[in-house]
Amino acid sequence: MRTMRYHGDSRGLVAEDLPCPEPKADQVRVRVSVCGVCRTDLHLIDDELPDPALPIVPGHEIVGRIDALGSGVQDLELGQRVGIPWLGWTCGACGACRRGRENLCERARFTGYQIDGGYAEFTVADARYCLPIPEAYDDIEAAPLLCAGLIGYRALRMAGPARRIGLYGFGVAAHLIAQVACFEGHEVYAFTRPGDTETQRFARSLGASWAGGSDESPPRVLDAAIIFAPVGALVPIALGEVGPGGIVVCAGIHMSDIPSFAYRKLWEERSIRSVANLTREDARAFLEVAPRVPVRCETELFELEDANLALDRLRNGRLTGAAVLRIGGVRGIGESSG
Repeated sequence: MRTMRYHGDSRGLVAEDLPCPEPKADQVRVRVSVCGVCRTDLHLIDDELPDPALPIVPGHEIVGRIDALGSGVQDLELGQRVGIPWLGWTCGACGACRRGRENLCERARFTGYQIDGGYAEFTVADARYCLPIPEAYDDIEAAPLLCAGLIGYRALRMAGPARRIGLYGFGVAAHLIAQVACFEGHEVYAFTRPGDTETQRFARSLGASWAGGSDESPPRVLDAAIIFAPVGALVPIALGEVGPGGIVVCAGIHMSDIPSFAYRKLWEERSIRSVANLTREDARAFLEVAPRVPVRCETELFELEDANLALDRLRNGRLTGAAVLRIGGVRGIGESSG
């Protein structure tokens, strides 16, 4: 089968033909249709994440159909369309798992990081962590929902009952979750790179009450802010824009160092929280609400062999929407030329 693999060196992803994997007990094999290209994949090949299982096939926004069942699989069927997200396995026995916080499992394994992912024609996954895809979405539209959407949704829940929410870094995750936030009645304030008027117009078209550069102050004090950009310097900036009791949520798996700031910015019971991974409950809740909004995602389509190009364009901010790799030859309504 065709794959793109990372070996931990300067070559980036390398095209390789590998044997088709066989599902073990409690696993399914999925014929991959499409796989989204996530910023976490970029952090992986830029060596910003510790201890990946090298060589590794990246990709954790996987949509495809089950073509083989391992022993013990009961709730999934051959031919069923599923999504495979970042969280690939948890132990179910540690303290975090027992408290319903499987995203913090001490032995968790993650798709495209410790488990081969979706930059391949086939992949295997634990059946318990495969998600049904709402029929309202074609394969291409569904792929970015499986990480950008899920992490954004968890971050929105962590922001609490905030009326006014600032979103710093208006990329894929922010433009997906902005739609949910507006649907739920929040006021959304979008912060982009200074001078990026095109993205600011896009944010307003999705319902944002205000959009401006990250060097600007919004017209009203915020109740919460979510930082999607991997820029630690935005943390004290966001703290300066939230009112007493406000929450700043850091939604990325990697962020540059947070610079020192005056305690006065944190005082009055402001708080900083991070988002780590996701839970299956997050996935169920988000995939239930997304079609009701309905959440829509701008996508740009690439062939599997062009994965390095897609990652490079993501790194340099030259994507129109979310990059999605076409692997199984399926086209959809979200398609545009790569």
